[in-house]
Amino acid sequence: MPQFTDVWIPYGAYWSSPFCAWQGSFATLPPIPFAAELTARALAERGISPMDIDGMCLGTTVQSKGSFYGAPWFAGLAGLCHVSGPTINQACATSVRCLVEGAQELSSGGASVYLAATADRTSNGPHVFYPNPTAPGGTGESENFVLDSFGHDPYAKTSMLETAENVAREAGIDRAAQEELALFRYAQYERALADDGAFLARYMLRPVEVRGRGRKVQATISADEGVHATSAEALRRLEPVLAGGTVTYGTQTHPADGSAAMLLASNVDRARGHSRDAAVQVRLLSYGQARVKKGFMPMAVVPAARIALARAEIGAHELASVTSHVPFAVNDVYLSRELRLDPERMNRHGCSLVWGHPQGPTGLRAIMELIEDLVLQGGGYGLFTGCAAGDSAAAVVLKVNVS
Repeated sequence: MPQFTDVWIPYGAYWSSPFCAWQGSFATLPPIPFAAELTARALAERGISPMDIDGMCLGTTVQSKGSFYGAPWFAGLAGLCHVSGPTINQACATSVRCLVEGAQELSSGGASVYLAATADRTSNGPHVFYPNPTAPGGTGESENFVLDSFGHDPYAKTSMLETAENVAREAGIDRAAQEELALFRYAQYERALADDGAFLARYMLRPVEVRGRGRKVQATISADEGVHATSAEALRRLEPVLAGGTVTYGTQTHPADGSAAMLLASNVDRARGHSRDAAVQVRLLSYGQARVKKGFMPMAVVPAARIALARAEIGAHELASVTSHVPFAVNDVYLSRELRLDPERMNRHGCSLVWGHPQGPTGLRAIMELIEDLVLQGGGYGLFTGCAAGDSAAAVVLKVNVS
């Protein structure tokens, strides 16, 4: 029997902002109030009463002003003053952890309709000072929360980029394979942009107005910002980021800002009541998490996926669609080889390699794309998997039925 026996995702009861590249149009927006504003809007647009929601959590990984109050603050601003819940930080696995938290609450009877919300802004990240009165002159220590976190794992003593190079070297993934994969993922993203972004419109809130002082509209964002066109020739011209390495800026993602949220329900009837189309049923089956040896983060996607598949009692060959968090092209090359997945069945409409990585919301957006792709395929099993800081990863398996 699958791990989660009666946990459902109301079809269409999820949403994401466009993602804006680092220091772009969302760079000055406080992430938690921004996510709450979009949540209130999304619930209204979908005709979902806030009073129907009796459980929630907030996933956020980059400290921001007021984030100590996290989930309760978000809930109050979003019109959910009657509920509260935990604030969750599990780096790039935050989205999966939020869904797992919701599934466990629903399974235990702690809630019947649960909101898993995520919000992050990597732009203008905090500069933190840690006092140390015993240091010479009481000088203490400082940290650039975003850049230093990307650049140094205090346990493995490596940067995230170095983990990609370690996997590329050990698994024999050369630069050519990475660039071929990156070009393919960019071509897949073009599908999402077709017909004025018809695929993105299935889940993305747009347009989004960016307001400054006096509530004056400074920008109107209707699509992902900061996605740059590429080509085989352009990729070949790039130098490796690390001397002697294989990873370039063209085969890794970019930091971004954004938010995403998803409802879960404790039974199929509750899910149907909040669905955009009652003929579509989305069931969350299982999750898996894993950790690999120090400094080999991209490898973790495989054992996490295998655990989730085993708990769902299916094999990789039964998957109709796969989405993944792709901080480095190395990740997807390794995943497809190890699970013997056809790259065409993976990330059919792009991925975080292309549209960026605002930390907490990244996985949730990919899971929305997984659901929508399965609907277009006529249903079936789907897998999301993505690595996270600390040489770890998390995955979920779900099933879509279209009647």
